[in-house]
Amino acid sequence: MAGVNRVILIGNLGKDPEVKYSQGSGKAVCRFSLAVSEKRSGEEQTEWFNIVCFDRTAEIAGEYLAKGRPVYIEGRLQTRKYQDKDGQDRTITEVLTNNLTLLGSRRDQGGEDYTPAPPRREAAPSPPRKAPPPPSPAPPDDDPFSSDLGPGPTEDEMPF
Repeated sequence: MAGVNRVILIGNLGKDPEVKYSQGSGKAVCRFSLAVSEKRSGEEQTEWFNIVCFDRTAEIAGEYLAKGRPVYIEGRLQTRKYQDKDGQDRTITEVLTNNLTLLGSRRDQGGEDYTPAPPRREAAPSPPRKAPPPPSPAPPDDDPFSSDLGPGPTEDEMPF
């Protein structure tokens, strides 16, 4: 049976993202921490996650994200082992992103909005309008449904 390894998080950056480029391939790698808070039994609890982005997502994160900024993350969990500076073996669990969505705006953080303006499109010239049809003849005087409201709608003006 196949397993599912999928993580969806919405939280705030705990520190500014760090972007580095790999020596071999030159690909961008961005790392930052994410705080996800929720209330349980009236108390707020915060969980911290280590986030890793690659390639263009890493470059976007490095350019637009900053400490405290809200973000939506989709990815998968990965646990790896490494040795720290003292030679001690360490284990770390990270969320490897495959989707990152910026939430809020820079304006919320005291800056300008980061959302690019949509491309402008020139409006196509509108087709010439038809001349209104001549008024329909006046209803006969004995018609109980006639009124002084003028002629009724023409066939072109009917919605169906």
